[in-house]
Amino acid sequence: MKEIDKYTEDLVDKMMSESFLVSPSVDFTSRIMNQVLVAEKSKIKVYKPLISKSTWVFIGSGLIALSIYSIFDSSDIVSLGTPKIYSDKCSALFSGLHFSKNILYALLIVPFMVLIQIGILKNYFDKKYDL
Repeated sequence: MKEIDKYTEDLVDKMMSESFLVSPSVDFTSRIMNQVLVAEKSKIKVYKPLISKSTWVFIGSGLIALSIYSIFDSSDIVSLGTPKIYSDKCSALFSGLHFSKNILYALLIVPFMVLIQIGILKNYFDKKYDL
């Protein structure tokens, strides 16, 4: 075992003595960094929203139109074409439910807080990833 190690050591010493130190060219670092930058630019994906702005405008317009229609509708038909008879049955079904003020406040405030958090998180990630 010692003879094999000695032979390997002699071989490595001989190879190291015959080889010479190779130094890189002067602009070696700048060429490597240029290649890295080109590779990084090719990986960048263009941000494309899941729902386009025109779709959001359409959804918002529909909700506003539905709200205005339900406010100014004076006929005996409840909005969305549901007859008043069915509306009375639904209100009778839920007439036994009573919510505390805390629950009502939570149901009103939580959606607004979620929307605010979405906006804050979107800005945070946009700044972090430079989209």
